[in-house]
Amino acid sequence: MGKITHFVHQSLDGFIEGPNGEFDWPRMDGELSAYSQALTDSADIFLYGRVVWDMMSGFWPRAEEFSTHEHDLAFAPVWRAASKVVVSSTLTEADWNTRVINTDVVEQLTALKNGGAHLLLFGGSALAGFLTEHQLIDEYQIFVHPVVLGGGKPVFASPQQRIDLTLAETRTFDSQVVLLRHERTDG
Repeated sequence: MGKITHFVHQSLDGFIEGPNGEFDWPRMDGELSAYSQALTDSADIFLYGRVVWDMMSGFWPRAEEFSTHEHDLAFAPVWRAASKVVVSSTLTEADWNTRVINTDVVEQLTALKNGGAHLLLFGGSALAGFLTEHQLIDEYQIFVHPVVLGGGKPVFASPQQRIDLTLAETRTFDSQVVLLRHERTDG
């Protein structure tokens, strides 16, 4: 059986982007970059909601033109080659080895998991909340950065119910980013 892992960077006050949509605050040191690369290497499919897809597809196909950061240079070819799924009610197609799901989301993602795929959900609050509400996320890897943004988009837009989790791991990286890895508690 496969799984869905939610991989997200957040501020100490629980936001995934600042009040003006800014995402210039994550600290990606060598240690965190290596961990991130190992996590992405473990995935069979990269999973996105449309908003994060727009950001990712606007950067990674041409990342070398925008950045000289070694993490970006290492991840760009991985991103371009990876199989990707975008959940969207507005997109009908996408480039870069990408399948768009816009109907029967729960059923289609469950089928991918049941087929043994490890899906790595990158950020996003709407899709993460939806998948949490439908108990499709098996593992949460939340990277808490040492910054208070004072507002912005919260890490979860929903669900509106209690979801119990088990703490599986904590880790502090050189950049003072803290990983909180939780697994879903069934029953």
